[in-house]
Amino acid sequence: MKKLIVAFALVSAFASCTKDNEYDLSQKNNNTCDTTAVSYANTVANIMANNCNSCHSGANPSGGVVTSTYAGIGNIYDVVLLGVIKHSSGYSPMPSNAPKLSDCDINKIQAWINQGRLNN
Repeated sequence: MKKLIVAFALVSAFASCTKDNEYDLSQKNNNTCDTTAVSYANTVANIMANNCNSCHSGANPSGGVVTSTYAGIGNIYDVVLLGVIKHSSGYSPMPSNAPKLSDCDINKIQAWINQGRLNN
């Protein structure tokens, strides 16, 4: 029984930290993930610039997907965009070969979609 309790404690300790990174921790501590009035120009463009545009922009964007412009990202179906950034089963996880976007950034993109994919 004692071994079971020790094993449970170890699993709990490690499991609680598996998805925390410095940004996520700061968001938890500050609770400042603002998802009101999200637009491409004011919110989503910055997320894309920091995480996606290095591969998905220019004359030959990866997979033919452009994230560096409002028109380009407008061509991505909502379910596909959310599937890839959430690393959902059946979708190619994006950013490729990198950690998943922070929960806050995913929530902002979800809010942008829910609010009608506004540009400004």
